[in-house]
Amino acid sequence: MSTPETGPTPDSSSNSAGREPLSGAHVVVRGLARQFGDHHALKGIDLEIQPGESFGLLGANGAGKTTFIRLVTGFLVPSAGEVTVDAISPTDNPRAAQARIGFVSESARLYPELRVRGYLKFAAGIRGLSGTSLTRAVDDALGRFDLSDVRTRRIGNLSKGFQQRVSLAQAFLHQPGLLIADEPTGGLDPLQRSDVHAQLKSLRGQHTLLLCTHDLDEARALTDRTAILYQGQLVALGPTEEVLADGQSLDLFRGHPQTDDQP
Repeated sequence: MSTPETGPTPDSSSNSAGREPLSGAHVVVRGLARQFGDHHALKGIDLEIQPGESFGLLGANGAGKTTFIRLVTGFLVPSAGEVTVDAISPTDNPRAAQARIGFVSESARLYPELRVRGYLKFAAGIRGLSGTSLTRAVDDALGRFDLSDVRTRRIGNLSKGFQQRVSLAQAFLHQPGLLIADEPTGGLDPLQRSDVHAQLKSLRGQHTLLLCTHDLDEARALTDRTAILYQGQLVALGPTEEVLADGQSLDLFRGHPQTDDQP
């Protein structure tokens, strides 16, 4: 497991013959810090997320995960350091950076009175799509997330699982290079969780995934590499199977980094 530093670059040889080249956004974070008064929410974070990688960001409540997301999306300005998405600074050029990002949260931020297709058309328009491009994007999203059969139903009448599918669909209308999923399966039953997991697994190599979760099993199932934050500091960074090895992960959540000489 890597100590808190940028960490290894995913082995390009894993993209074996017959598979499509990796695509997705490239996220670089250098010395990223954010302070609120006397409170240091993030303290000099350094990491890099490769195009097409599924990356987990874990930590207890208050560890700094939400602040990190807000800095990546341009809704907060760093106190120090920088973050770029495909070499674009969300601070200097937020619209260009946000055009490369899709976002899904635990509580789907939807309009319950709208019908599924109407909502997706509305969301596509906000993303700058129009005409045949808008129609194609909506139809593709309906098909990709198995929403065609409920396209005329009001969102408020759908199960929470289907509402989360709608949330995923809106995040992909503009084909973002980076999907940020913040606790995407919170409150879902096992079948609904499995459905969302299958959708997120389908992103591998096509989009970059930044998954924020408290669920260690979810991180193990969906991510290639994982970082753990504790009180704004990076205490672990490396392959998920190593970072979340049995008997180690809870210590990391408590802020105790593992060292190479530990068993």
